[in-house]
Amino acid sequence: MSEITFPYGKGRLYGRFTEDELAGVLTSAIEEYAPEGDEVELVRRAMAAPIGSKTLRELAVGKQKVVIIASDHTRPVPSRVIIPAMLAEIRQGNPGADITILIATGCHRGTTKAELVSKFGQEIVAKERIYVHDCDEREKLVSVGTLPSGGDCEINTIAMEADLLVAEGFIEPHFFAGFSGGRKSVLPGVAGRCTVLANHCAEFIAHDNARTGVLQNNPIHEDMLWAAKRARLAYIVNVVLNAEKKVIYAVAGDVEQAHRMGTDFLASLCGATAVPADIVISTNGGYPLDQNVYQAVKGMTAAEATVKKGGVIIMIAAANDGIGGDHFYHQLADERDIEKTMQTFLSRGRNETVPDQWQTQIMLRVLMRARVIFVSEMEDELVEQMHMIPAHSLEEAMTKAKRLLDKQNPTVTAIPDGVSVVVQK
Repeated sequence: MSEITFPYGKGRLYGRFTEDELAGVLTSAIEEYAPEGDEVELVRRAMAAPIGSKTLRELAVGKQKVVIIASDHTRPVPSRVIIPAMLAEIRQGNPGADITILIATGCHRGTTKAELVSKFGQEIVAKERIYVHDCDEREKLVSVGTLPSGGDCEINTIAMEADLLVAEGFIEPHFFAGFSGGRKSVLPGVAGRCTVLANHCAEFIAHDNARTGVLQNNPIHEDMLWAAKRARLAYIVNVVLNAEKKVIYAVAGDVEQAHRMGTDFLASLCGATAVPADIVISTNGGYPLDQNVYQAVKGMTAAEATVKKGGVIIMIAAANDGIGGDHFYHQLADERDIEKTMQTFLSRGRNETVPDQWQTQIMLRVLMRARVIFVSEMEDELVEQMHMIPAHSLEEAMTKAKRLLDKQNPTVTAIPDGVSVVVQK
């Protein structure tokens, strides 16, 4: 008998499985990796030996208008560690540089001053010029060409007018861009809303290579990289984090080459070979990523990659905040025929994408492969409106899964943290 722990909100759920029923457990080796130094040391060491680029100090020489793209409040990037090191190097290269920190909100709400202080510390907020990007602020957007996707590429003018554009970020598996980090600082980070929507079009989301851990021939990644190069993003500092959000690895340098080194490192730790099973249990890694259904779609895609066609996914996510978006809710709840909704999305052109369509489309794809039992704190009716089967314990979910399958001795694959692994078929 094996006992497996599944993160759930700020707590845990536990499952016990016999050797006969447990086909496999898919985990990441990130938590076992021992970093070669503390967080500050790792970042400074990466910046001292950039990949495919001069040092930031050398790049800053003669550059008067310097812009650092920094992540917003929705990302766990340790800006208190990275930004001071970047500021110091820029000023070593050019003490008189005019520096702006541009907050990459994508299509999120604006970051508040309190959130900026929490992210950077009081001193940086007080002393540095910080501008929060707004994807709908027309006077701060400029068209720089047409994306490979066919959409208009609009980028924040502060980024485009920089003599030197650099960025911080972190790398984690991403369920349709392959990995986060690198080029994502520009698109979606400081892009216009129409550009983000075009990049997230139904055609690209449906592409076989728009999957977790895949960069090669991924059209969403190619769009993003094109935008980053068009914006002349010259240098990045990206980190890999463990479950405690501590830096375990850092890379710096060229937006493409350095990012690739970081993704290769991460893939070596978080790759897991699919173990097909009748029932696959996944999570979103607990709080804060499992606060709503919208975010939980990410963990579902890990299960999607290993569940047998017609099987059952048990998705464990507390979802204390409910659905996670009105567009997402109505796209699912207002039409009971999921195939009809999928066809509606697929019929839309690149420039007809609507907000949250991509998240709904991916969830529909999951639902068309397997039935989903959702273990959460949500009311049953809401879960059912999302085309899922409600449960409030793992035991209840397993009972329902076995009843749905009507099969003797169904097999189980467990994924304790569905957002930390790249499931490879």
